[in-house]
Amino acid sequence: MFWKMESLFVLTLLVLVAEVSFVAADDEAFIGVNIGTDLSDMPHPTQVVALLKAQQIWHVRLYDADRGMLVALANTGIQVMVSVPNEQLLGIGQSNSTAANWVSHNIVAHYPATNITAICVGSEVFTTISNAAPVLVNAMKYIQSALVASNLDRQIKVSTPLSSSIILDSFPPSQAFFNRSWNPVLIPMLNFLQSTGSHLMLNIYPYYDYMQSNGVIPLDYALMKPLAPTKEAVDANTLVHYSNVFDAMVDAAYFAMNFLNFTNIPVMVTESGWPSKGDTNEPDATLDNANTYNSNLIRHVLNKTGTPNHPGIAVSTYIYELYNEDLKPGPVSEKNWGLFNPNGEPIYILHLTGAGLVLANDTTNQTYCTAKEGADPKMLQAALDWACGPGKVNCSALLQGEPCYEPDNVIAHATYAFNSYYNRMGKAPGTCDFNGVAAITTTNPSHGTCLFPGSSGKINGIGNITAPSMNSTSSAPPAQTLYNLGSMSFLLLRVLICSIVFL
Repeated sequence: MFWKMESLFVLTLLVLVAEVSFVAADDEAFIGVNIGTDLSDMPHPTQVVALLKAQQIWHVRLYDADRGMLVALANTGIQVMVSVPNEQLLGIGQSNSTAANWVSHNIVAHYPATNITAICVGSEVFTTISNAAPVLVNAMKYIQSALVASNLDRQIKVSTPLSSSIILDSFPPSQAFFNRSWNPVLIPMLNFLQSTGSHLMLNIYPYYDYMQSNGVIPLDYALMKPLAPTKEAVDANTLVHYSNVFDAMVDAAYFAMNFLNFTNIPVMVTESGWPSKGDTNEPDATLDNANTYNSNLIRHVLNKTGTPNHPGIAVSTYIYELYNEDLKPGPVSEKNWGLFNPNGEPIYILHLTGAGLVLANDTTNQTYCTAKEGADPKMLQAALDWACGPGKVNCSALLQGEPCYEPDNVIAHATYAFNSYYNRMGKAPGTCDFNGVAAITTTNPSHGTCLFPGSSGKINGIGNITAPSMNSTSSAPPAQTLYNLGSMSFLLLRVLICSIVFL
């Protein structure tokens, strides 16, 4: 009997590890969005969050640690990267106590209700405020020390977004290296990233590479359009083929790190996009090109193909940016990188067939998945439980006190969960059935402040939404809690089955 119990224990561990590994792999690559605020009619934080939910955007980067945004993002399950603005970098890099105070006010005060996952210390410091570069690593270390003191260093990572322009001789990627004049800062920074398990954060803009290449880089290569093998760029040293600027630059970053003997720091792209409008001397800043680039980029990242030299390695990417910023200085293109206008209307409709739900921003001719009237309540409940558990639907909006809790009945809750799953699966055929208790409709089931996935984000007076309370004592955002409970129930069921079989 002891042997059986010991074998069962080992089997249980194997099942749990296999399931957890599968979930981790499934969540590897993601698309996020940057939220800039240089616009004359910046929406209220609750309106921003409503748009994020409606567009199923679960990863965002803020360029500061604005309290209003952090409060509005609380209890949503959205993963948030906050930033130490460049103007605060010198102060934090010269004072451990200033860094500790910053973390206390901007991180500890909001976590875990707001799911903060990373802190960007400055942005493109080497190329925008080079005078602060000497204290950059100190600032990162001081922020890290404050996180350690608060027992948050495992949950929240620290890094700094770099401009890809600090990578010299970027093609072929195998010959790439960082600007050596910055090595006195870069090497300790890379040591820090490696020791803390953080990402190298990189801003990649194929638009600028194309514009500055004087015709050397073809437009299709910059836009990530499919190319014939004969038109692909070939790294003569590795014989690896590249079909787009984005992949070549990511691999160049890996080679540049390798040149300095750093081989296990993953790359995350913190900014990438394409402007939808430009001056007369910016003829390729067009709606069509912006749509093409961002659509291709999103598909590429979510397909988890990795890069030619690092196949299958996730390159999670944040699109630049959520809104057009009309107050940005510079040429017309600087004001037109957004996916949406401030009122929530899309600048253009992304072509994302087959890429799942994220940023499927078509707000016309939508279809929704709803519970059938008269369906067996027990079957509806079973389907609802599955959707919010193994189906991995984010059902946090159905919790008491959340926007979609009312009406509190199985038909309304099942409709929300069914539609979320339907959208999550890219509205693929057969994903709105649930054993015959669901049906497709063109009527938007959103009501009041309850915005269903796939809706436009502008339902019934969205500006009157009340900001979420910061008094939550939950150890994880409700979305994460629901997901974990559902996944754990599924795991325990599998373990129980194994136990019955082996005993």
